[in-house]
Amino acid sequence: MRLAEFILGNIEPILVDWEAFARSLAPGMKMTKLALRDDAEGMLRGTALDMQTGQSLAQQSSKSKGHGGAGSEESDPLDHASVLHGAARVGSGFDIMEVVSEYRALRASVLRLWRLSCPQIDINDLDDITRFNESIDQSLTAAVGSYTDRVDQSRRMFLAILSHDLRNPLNCISMATQLVLRTANQDSGSAKTLSIIEKNTEVVTRLMDDLIDFASTGIGSAMPLTRDAVDLEKLCRNVFEGFCLAYPQRTLRFHSADDLIGDWDAARLRQVVSNLMGNAMQHRSAEEPVELSVTSEGSTVVLSVHNQGSPIPPEMLDTIFDPLMRHIMPESTAQRVPGSIGLGLYIVHEIVVAHGGTVEVASTAAEGTTFTVRLPQLRPVEGNRQ
Repeated sequence: MRLAEFILGNIEPILVDWEAFARSLAPGMKMTKLALRDDAEGMLRGTALDMQTGQSLAQQSSKSKGHGGAGSEESDPLDHASVLHGAARVGSGFDIMEVVSEYRALRASVLRLWRLSCPQIDINDLDDITRFNESIDQSLTAAVGSYTDRVDQSRRMFLAILSHDLRNPLNCISMATQLVLRTANQDSGSAKTLSIIEKNTEVVTRLMDDLIDFASTGIGSAMPLTRDAVDLEKLCRNVFEGFCLAYPQRTLRFHSADDLIGDWDAARLRQVVSNLMGNAMQHRSAEEPVELSVTSEGSTVVLSVHNQGSPIPPEMLDTIFDPLMRHIMPESTAQRVPGSIGLGLYIVHEIVVAHGGTVEVASTAAEGTTFTVRLPQLRPVEGNRQ
């Protein structure tokens, strides 16, 4: 019996094995039979239908790259059931490895039951097994994609709710603190205490903003922008003057050129400059200046922030803008200052790339550390972003 025919004729015994394996996993122990099976029957029927349909080399190649059946209508039921299964397993508390293990168990179960029913080897068996594995891999890819999309959606929703629920009390604390500082008669101890409250409220607000920006971007998605005509020289000078007030004991220098107006998102570029300056202040040498410069090179604006201090280890340069890599590196964790979760440079990178620009870093003990941002003054043509 051909494998596809066997699957269609033995849906129930296969589902019994599927259910038993799913129940053996921690999240499945308290689930109902219906929830354990969810869309498994649809996946099996979709697999059989896909196996019984002719397949071109292009469709086979598409499946191997995780793109499903390359528009084949026969693959649609399999993809649909697999997407539903991946999303349902998120809600049931399965982790991604448990979802993958379900497919591994399903593959082994179907082939074992089939061989028990057909002990004689047929010339078509190898082709059937190949097509079966391709269909299962297609289903697994769709389920994992759906699972990760749902997890990402949940993460964004959680942080959006967190932002909404925290902003109001933080604003109230900040406003109340400022009011007391301005109007009340205080001794030096009270004034210092209120100042600490105000500064730490600002730190929490910045951390929350970084988390929201991190959540608003994903692999392959760009930071959302609101573009308008922006004078980058004025924007940089404004940020620079703020740092001069915050660090009166430090030497800060600003260099600029004319004609620095471009089609950018002012609020986002303010984040870029502020994050790079803040990073430089954290890792500066106490004796050497921090320098901010912005110049024009043809139709490109070049913004750089330079500081002297301990150089970035060479092994970290390639991953300096990747928060996932930086968070697992002991050197990066050790260098992180209080009030920072290490997302500043990642956010800089995402904003610059969304503008069609580039950001690079060079760091040596002799030359110091320089972050260089290049931004096109005109909006890049869609599809030509780097």
